[in-house]
Amino acid sequence: MGRKSSIDRLDPEIKSYIQAMLATGGMTLDQLIADLQARYPVAATAGDLPSRSAVGRYGQKLERRLSAIRASTEAAKIIQAQAGDDKDARSEALTALIQTELFEAILDVQEATDNPDKPMDPAERVGMLSAAAKNIATLTRSSVNLKKFQAEEEARIAKAACEKQLAEQEDRLQELRGADGLSEQMEARIRRILIGKE
Repeated sequence: MGRKSSIDRLDPEIKSYIQAMLATGGMTLDQLIADLQARYPVAATAGDLPSRSAVGRYGQKLERRLSAIRASTEAAKIIQAQAGDDKDARSEALTALIQTELFEAILDVQEATDNPDKPMDPAERVGMLSAAAKNIATLTRSSVNLKKFQAEEEARIAKAACEKQLAEQEDRLQELRGADGLSEQMEARIRRILIGKE
């Protein structure tokens, strides 16, 4: 893979601080650079803090990822709100989140390949895409199994509802039989009409 960004090579404390500030969006880039220099004077003096352009690029990348995560999280909430977990809606939402992350990883590979200043070794790119393909195949199998489970669960719920309805109709027939001495012929006819059996 290409060289890590200057922010990825930072002290974890400084990197976390930059990520938090970029995620909240409370400062402009110039304000953030000035804040970093004041907060971490030793790193600033040593030249270890990132440049304004590096922070800007990193901020764009982080915002793209945060947007994708927000969208997936919102989708997961909607899925969970609309379906009881009988159909394992949380797993479906989690699968959507993982798919978003894999998409982001593919975009990262593309960005690394497109950078003319730091060309990516073709063998490295193939290796990264191969690893992504393996993960996508696993995710696809998981998704197929989840859909199968959901279809079976829907069929079970429909069958239970049908059985409940049949039991209610049977109870009504029992009430009719006891109330006014329903004849066997009339009961058989009602069964054929309502229940479909004799």
